[in-house]
Amino acid sequence: MVVQAPPPPLLPCPLSAGWDKVAEVRLPRLDGAGQPSGGFSAATYRADRDELWLLSDAPLGQLVGWSGLGKLGKSPLRPLGVVSLRSGVGATLPESIDGEGLVLKGERAWVVSEGRRIPERPPQLLRFDRRSGELELALPMPAEWQPAPGQGLDSNKGPESLTLLQRQGKPAVLLMAAESALLQDPPGQVRVLGWSLGTSMESPAGDPKPLQPLRIPEGDGWGLTDLLALPEAPLEAPLLGLQRRFQAPDQWSNRLVLYPLPKPTTAAGNAAPLTPLMSWDLKALGLTPDNWEAITPGPPLEDGRPTLLLAADDNFSPLQDNHLVQLAPRRTAACRPWGETQPITESVEPAQVPQSLPASR
Repeated sequence: MVVQAPPPPLLPCPLSAGWDKVAEVRLPRLDGAGQPSGGFSAATYRADRDELWLLSDAPLGQLVGWSGLGKLGKSPLRPLGVVSLRSGVGATLPESIDGEGLVLKGERAWVVSEGRRIPERPPQLLRFDRRSGELELALPMPAEWQPAPGQGLDSNKGPESLTLLQRQGKPAVLLMAAESALLQDPPGQVRVLGWSLGTSMESPAGDPKPLQPLRIPEGDGWGLTDLLALPEAPLEAPLLGLQRRFQAPDQWSNRLVLYPLPKPTTAAGNAAPLTPLMSWDLKALGLTPDNWEAITPGPPLEDGRPTLLLAADDNFSPLQDNHLVQLAPRRTAACRPWGETQPITESVEPAQVPQSLPASR
């Protein structure tokens, strides 16, 4: 019997080694039918098919597919088509949604839509048939996230992130996070929910559970735009996140951050937020400052390194672009080759916590 090594973590070794920008391209503003294409707020890469699916926050949402990611920046990407999201037999979409998070699993597309604090634009967890785009299931947010006087998600502030956490011997969980603090919470933190999926992976098994909140910078304009659950080995399934700040008229700040895995809590509003273990400035890595919103594992490089794919949302604005970038973690000679397990202790050293971020309360 051949025992395969666990997948290599999508992290530099040591964490301070940072990342290499392998390629950065701009996606076309028009699709094959000549219609506007953009607003990409979430991404999922299917390595077995070399398919990248981007979620567009067009009024009713679209899944836009591309292939050829293994030669990003060297050969043109090949369009796979557009799947328009729409109402189904058993569930109806609002007249307009704002799709912000995406998980593809089997024949299902899980999408989280951002709310506007009005009945016509509720925040929801939505399940679509990924081929037809038909809505199959629509689930509301918990009461604490719903709009009420002095309570709930702020308008256009989430939910913003969706990722699938899979651990051996445990149910799969959809992790969802807000973009910024709920109105009843202190600034500088975002709430996280865990939607446990049943054995069929088609429907949540019960109500979502509150998890420990995540720390974000308290400065004006900072928010969390996406999360990515990493493989278990050798770390305990940590999370990569994207943080973003916009300062008028056109200043963008972006960070890639590493969070510990949040644990269940009985009082999400009072739990101490988890501070990032490490933070990397995207501009310092060579990325164009813009509205970076999506993160997904990408195809491996020829040298065996795993990669990340990041996508930027152009907001359908002529002043922005649909960027797609590929990052590869650096690994020093002191670290073992890719595929070999080893403990990584640097991430838990206090000196590695970014000094630019506020300490946990």
